[in-house]
Amino acid sequence: MATRIRLRRMGGKKDPFYRVVVADSRYPRDGRFIEEIGYYNPAKNPIVMQINEERALHWLKVGAQPSETAKSLLNKAGIIAKLSE
Repeated sequence: MATRIRLRRMGGKKDPFYRVVVADSRYPRDGRFIEEIGYYNPAKNPIVMQINEERALHWLKVGAQPSETAKSLLNKAGIIAKLSE
């Protein structure tokens, strides 16, 4: 099973927020997922982002591949740097 760490769109029309989830790569963007590990709200000022570092590191260590946007968020949270330590 190929797992991905990616964003799941939530919220209303023109007012999105995203949940950071671990999902099978074959499932649709907003479909079934394995675990929710955080959230990201770009509409707030300042931007609100919270990611469970322990669970994100666990999934990265067992082979989950982050999407480009999720990788950017993980970089900002400092999780990718901790993975290489």
